Amino acid sequence: MKLTFLGTSAGKPTRERNVSALGLSLNQENKWYLFDCGEATQHQIMRSKLSLGKLDTIFITHLHGDHYYGLPGLLSTKMMEKALKPLSVYAPKGTRKFIECSLDISFEHLGYHLDIVEYQTEETFVFDNFTLKVLPLRHSIESHAFYIKENDISNKLNEEKLRAAGLEPSYLYGEIKKGKNIIFQGRRLESKLFMLEPIPGRSLIIAGDNSNPDTLGKYLDNLDLLVHECTYTQDVYDSLPKKILHTTSKDLGKTAEKRQVKNLIANHISPRYNKNSKVNVEMIYNEIKHNYKGRVFIANDLDVYTLSRDRIIRLEKTDKSYICSK
Repeated sequence: MKLTFLGTSAGKPTRERNVSALGLSLNQENKWYLFDCGEATQHQIMRSKLSLGKLDTIFITHLHGDHYYGLPGLLSTKMMEKALKPLSVYAPKGTRKFIECSLDISFEHLGYHLDIVEYQTEETFVFDNFTLKVLPLRHSIESHAFYIKENDISNKLNEEKLRAAGLEPSYLYGEIKKGKNIIFQGRRLESKLFMLEPIPGRSLIIAGDNSNPDTLGKYLDNLDLLVHECTYTQDVYDSLPKKILHTTSKDLGKTAEKRQVKNLIANHISPRYNKNSKVNVEMIYNEIKHNYKGRVFIANDLDVYTLSRDRIIRLEKTDKSYICSK
């Protein structure tokens, strides 16, 4: 399971970060999924190893511009590149009207089928290798998180045990995988006795803007990976004359620790935290780590992370050397 961060800034692009977008790929699939699509996301895709032609589905967390203004350009570019594979967009109510106002979505114009699903909170969708549930968040407008649960792998044969019984690989392996008992050399082989224990699927949450991470409640308990906004450090937030409904690094760390989240990636960083400022991203990291003992990263644009079967998140590629806990 691979995550490519295409934009990690809050509100507006900066020299260091573009606005929100995240690509998710599963090893067993020849396609990928996009979560949020801020302005210039298509440019970020071109800078990554992701292919627009293999994009299968887009999920939008909420209708603030830094999370969805990139949709019209991306949809048009897909057509101009003759990447005509059907595309689905799952997004809040109002997205269809926005797209229709931005471009003519008739088949003749786009050249591919565009399916727009305006989801409801608590709705669950089933995909080839995972289920996705829409969870409510707390923000200035309706905002959502996506709880993703990978399917368990339950059809792995114990080939070592089958060979020990004298049965070498053949079409009979397929029959056993289907749950059928077979007769081999006069003996009855029960399929359930030759199957490995199921491998539990991984779980993650990709969250939109949110003022209180604990809103996610039980879905955080022992979660394999939480990708969550972390717009401010606590001191900066406390000093704001007007409070904005976003999460602080203190609250994010405390919630992740309380719920025993296994891995945490923070993104949606306020533009005030940059290389030329008196406040920097390291301050966000340090405040999270003061409150959370787990493995944490602060995402940079074009970072690529892998969540392996051992439930450990690893940084695979980055344009900048930065921050993770050991």
